Amino acid sequence: MGEIATSKRQITVYYNSKSDIAKQTLAYAKADGFKVQEIDVLKTKITGTQLVELAERLHLEVADLINQDSPAYASVFEHHNLSTDDWIKMIQHNPEIMKQPIALRGDTTILVETPTDILKI
Repeated sequence: MGEIATSKRQITVYYNSKSDIAKQTLAYAKADGFKVQEIDVLKTKITGTQLVELAERLHLEVADLINQDSPAYASVFEHHNLSTDDWIKMIQHNPEIMKQPIALRGDTTILVETPTDILKI
């Protein structure tokens, strides 16, 4: 069992509170009638284990959780090919570069690309 607890009765959303997509996604999730657990990655430090678990649930590598095209990434970093541990540290010290929102409900995990994607879970 992983470190991230999930329930079919609740949607857990990892998000950046400065993101318009995240704000809209949360609004859709709440309107759908489910209890929503909000985890703002800018305020809540995500553990390395949680990052690895999120990546595994999404069938991605931890490096794929980084939005290397975002202005937050491009203004500070160049494109890298790092180890998993280095990517984890990079996300932990710069959470704004993480792709988000990520929504979980029961065994389902999705990387939300448009706010209405939340309705899929």
